Amino acid sequence: MAGTMQFDLVSPERRLASVAATEVQIPATEGDMTAMAGHTPTITTLRPGILRAVSAQGTQAFVVTGGFAEITATGVSVLAERAIPTEEATPAVLDGLIAEARSLAATTTDKDAADKLIDDMTALKAAVAS
Repeated sequence: MAGTMQFDLVSPERRLASVAATEVQIPATEGDMTAMAGHTPTITTLRPGILRAVSAQGTQAFVVTGGFAEITATGVSVLAERAIPTEEATPAVLDGLIAEARSLAATTTDKDAADKLIDDMTALKAAVAS
Protein backbone atom coordinates (compact mmCIF):
# COMPACT_ATOMS: atom_id res chain seq x y z
CA MET A 1 0.00 0.00 0.00
CA ALA A 2 1.66 3.22 -1.18
CA GLY A 3 1.85 6.21 1.13
CA THR A 4 1.72 4.29 4.38
CA MET A 5 3.51 4.84 7.65
CA GLN A 6 3.83 2.82 10.81
CA PHE A 7 1.27 3.68 13.51
CA ASP A 8 1.72 2.50 17.08
CA LEU A 9 -0.57 3.30 20.02
CA VAL A 10 0.29 2.26 23.56
CA SER A 11 -1.09 3.09 26.98
CA PRO A 12 0.25 2.02 30.38
CA GLU A 13 -2.19 -0.92 30.34
CA ARG A 14 -1.61 -2.31 26.85
CA ARG A 15 -0.58 -1.95 23.22
CA LEU A 16 -3.71 -1.03 21.29
CA ALA A 17 -2.52 -0.76 17.70
CA SER A 18 0.41 -1.39 15.42
CA VAL A 19 -0.55 -1.03 11.75
CA ALA A 20 0.57 0.46 8.46
CA ALA A 21 -1.69 3.51 8.20
CA THR A 22 -2.35 5.95 5.38
CA GLU A 23 -3.33 8.67 7.86
CA VAL A 24 -3.64 9.23 11.59
CA GLN A 25 -6.05 11.87 12.93
CA ILE A 26 -4.78 13.23 16.24
CA PRO A 27 -6.61 15.31 18.88
CA ALA A 28 -3.64 17.55 19.63
CA THR A 29 -3.69 20.14 22.38
CA GLU A 30 -3.29 22.95 19.85
CA GLY A 31 -5.98 21.57 17.54
CA ASP A 32 -6.83 18.50 15.49
CA MET A 33 -4.16 17.37 13.05
CA THR A 34 -3.74 14.64 10.46
CA ALA A 35 -0.39 12.92 9.96
CA MET A 36 0.44 11.19 6.69
CA ALA A 37 3.58 9.67 5.17
CA GLY A 38 6.23 12.34 4.66
CA HIS A 39 4.98 14.51 7.54
CA THR A 40 7.41 16.97 9.06
CA PRO A 41 8.83 15.63 12.33
CA THR A 42 6.65 16.86 15.20
CA ILE A 43 6.02 16.07 18.84
CA THR A 44 2.69 17.17 20.27
CA THR A 45 0.64 16.68 23.39
CA LEU A 46 -2.83 15.16 23.22
CA ARG A 47 -6.07 16.47 24.63
CA PRO A 48 -9.05 14.24 25.39
CA GLY A 49 -10.56 13.22 22.07
CA ILE A 50 -10.88 10.55 19.42
CA LEU A 51 -7.75 9.36 17.65
CA ARG A 52 -8.30 7.60 14.30
CA ALA A 53 -5.96 5.51 12.18
CA VAL A 54 -6.93 4.77 8.59
CA SER A 55 -5.40 1.64 7.06
CA ALA A 56 -6.13 -1.04 4.49
CA GLN A 57 -8.13 -2.84 7.22
CA GLY A 58 -10.39 0.20 7.69
CA THR A 59 -10.51 2.92 10.32
CA GLN A 60 -9.65 2.17 13.93
CA ALA A 61 -10.86 4.74 16.47
CA PHE A 62 -9.73 5.19 20.06
CA VAL A 63 -10.72 7.45 22.95
CA VAL A 64 -7.60 9.07 24.40
CA THR A 65 -7.47 11.21 27.53
CA GLY A 66 -4.04 12.76 27.00
CA GLY A 67 -0.44 11.85 26.29
CA PHE A 68 2.05 12.52 23.52
CA ALA A 69 2.36 11.83 19.80
CA GLU A 70 5.67 11.68 17.95
CA ILE A 71 5.26 12.09 14.21
CA THR A 72 8.01 11.40 11.69
CA ALA A 73 8.03 11.03 7.92
CA THR A 74 7.68 7.26 8.33
CA GLY A 75 5.52 6.82 11.41
CA VAL A 76 3.40 7.98 14.31
CA SER A 77 3.96 6.76 17.85
CA VAL A 78 1.32 7.67 20.43
CA LEU A 79 1.91 7.25 24.14
CA ALA A 80 -1.50 7.78 25.69
CA GLU A 81 -2.28 8.39 29.36
CA ARG A 82 -5.36 6.27 28.77
CA ALA A 83 -6.65 4.82 25.49
CA ILE A 84 -9.79 2.81 24.88
CA PRO A 85 -11.14 1.47 21.58
CA THR A 86 -14.32 3.46 20.90
CA GLU A 87 -16.42 0.30 20.97
CA GLU A 88 -15.35 -0.16 24.62
CA ALA A 89 -16.12 3.49 25.51
CA THR A 90 -19.56 2.94 27.02
CA PRO A 91 -21.53 5.82 28.55
CA ALA A 92 -20.61 4.45 32.00
CA VAL A 93 -16.88 4.50 31.15
CA LEU A 94 -17.12 8.04 29.79
CA ASP A 95 -19.14 9.19 32.82
CA GLY A 96 -16.34 7.77 34.97
CA LEU A 97 -13.76 9.85 33.08
CA ILE A 98 -15.89 12.97 33.56
CA ALA A 99 -16.24 12.18 37.27
CA GLU A 100 -12.45 11.83 37.57
CA ALA A 101 -12.01 15.22 35.88
CA ARG A 102 -14.51 16.82 38.27
CA SER A 103 -12.77 15.23 41.26
CA LEU A 104 -9.44 16.61 40.07
CA ALA A 105 -11.02 20.04 39.57
CA ALA A 106 -12.11 20.08 43.20
CA THR A 107 -8.53 19.64 44.42
CA THR A 108 -6.51 21.82 42.03
CA THR A 109 -5.60 25.49 42.19
CA ASP A 110 -5.55 25.78 38.37
CA LYS A 111 -9.31 26.15 37.87
CA ASP A 112 -9.01 27.16 34.20
CA ALA A 113 -7.13 23.97 33.30
CA ALA A 114 -9.53 21.88 35.40
CA ASP A 115 -12.58 23.45 33.73
CA LYS A 116 -11.05 22.86 30.29
CA LEU A 117 -10.45 19.20 31.14
CA ILE A 118 -14.08 18.80 32.21
CA ASP A 119 -15.24 20.51 29.00
CA ASP A 120 -12.94 18.29 26.88
CA MET A 121 -14.21 15.13 28.58
CA THR A 122 -17.83 16.20 28.12
CA ALA A 123 -17.20 16.96 24.42
CA LEU A 124 -15.49 13.58 24.10
CA LYS A 125 -18.60 11.83 25.43
CA ALA A 126 -20.74 13.71 22.90
CA ALA A 127 -18.35 12.81 20.05
CA VAL A 128 -18.43 9.11 20.92
CA ALA A 129 -22.23 9.17 21.11
CA SER A 130 -22.55 10.66 17.61
